[in-house]
Amino acid sequence: MNIKLKYLILYLVSFWAARAAAQIPSKSLDYYLKQAEFASPVLKDFQNQQRSAGIDSLIVRATGRPQVTASSAGMYAPIVRGYGYDEVLTNGQALEALFNVNYDLLNKKRINNQLEGIKIQSDSIKYAGQLSLYDLQRSIADQYILAYASQEQVGFNREVVMLLEQEEALLKKLTRSNIYKQSEYLTFLVTLQQQQLVVKQAELQFKNDYATLNYLAGIADTTQVKLADPQLQVANTSIDQGFFNKRFDIDSLKNNNQKNAIDFNYKPKLGVYANGGYNSSFVLQPYKNFGASIGFTFSVPIYDGHQKKMQYNKLSLSAKTISSYRDFFVRQQQQQLNLIRQQINQTDALFPKINEQIRFSKGLIEVDSKLMHTGDLKVADFVIAINNYMAAQNLLRQTNINRLKLINQFNYWNR
Repeated sequence: MNIKLKYLILYLVSFWAARAAAQIPSKSLDYYLKQAEFASPVLKDFQNQQRSAGIDSLIVRATGRPQVTASSAGMYAPIVRGYGYDEVLTNGQALEALFNVNYDLLNKKRINNQLEGIKIQSDSIKYAGQLSLYDLQRSIADQYILAYASQEQVGFNREVVMLLEQEEALLKKLTRSNIYKQSEYLTFLVTLQQQQLVVKQAELQFKNDYATLNYLAGIADTTQVKLADPQLQVANTSIDQGFFNKRFDIDSLKNNNQKNAIDFNYKPKLGVYANGGYNSSFVLQPYKNFGASIGFTFSVPIYDGHQKKMQYNKLSLSAKTISSYRDFFVRQQQQQLNLIRQQINQTDALFPKINEQIRFSKGLIEVDSKLMHTGDLKVADFVIAINNYMAAQNLLRQTNINRLKLINQFNYWNR
């Protein structure tokens, strides 16, 4: 077969394959990230917790307003043949129906501190929700990269099979013409069959990786799609005031809020109350026992065994613990980012060498293909050239996948 005709056929086959592939819907990494975020029950849980915290703040504000209650109680203590409760104490019977109003006059600062505590709790929930989202995005991106790598492996293996099938048709004719031995043709045929099996294995691996991606993203659709290039880029976010440091800030704010709560517990408390209604023992003029009363309550702590100092000491130890964790995490985060950045640079340095190896391997295949057409090349040498080309291409893809994974890890920690 003429070389130009062979490559024309290969081009046409590739063209129609590409056209068929173009009809398959393409989905990007961003699509799976959005689907995973929408479907995640964990993120919905955190959103509901934040709404619940908002309701808690309304409840605290309500407790700072006058508290109005209605109460009623009745009692009857019979005396039978001289036996019964002392009527001097019980009056025999009693009935009360009261309308009560209570208000704490010195509660404003305490209420504000409780509201601040709820806000800190809400910030903590918001942080936990954002961290959960980042974890989910990292998992989805890692799985997407795996599935994309499997998809690219399938495409490359199919191209190799197409090339081998073209050469097999030519080699069969040359073998029938006694230019090549039957054993050499069979050796090449075994290589072709092995590569066809590799394609089947690659397709199965892609289906598994793609199914796992859909599972993680909460997608039930099993329609065949084409995964777009992830196109991840290294983020340039500064970690001086990064996301991960917020949790230590929140812990410090919790500590201060608890300290303020302790202080308020040792401040004087003053409240007023009023009630009105009916309260009678029915002994004397019960129809006149409608009335009202007002009063106040006042308390101030004097001595409790130095509990306040002990609680301060506990909070001081907690503050030292928070500071230690912060310093340790900042050092580890910086070390980790430096290590990942170094690995990315080392990986980038491999691409020129790998591409050069691919160029040489591809050139060798073209030369060997021409020699095979004239019977001046051993089939084993052509198979070796094919294997070298495949190894170089696989190395390129694996290196690119490793780079994408490193970028995903770097962007996760560099927040």
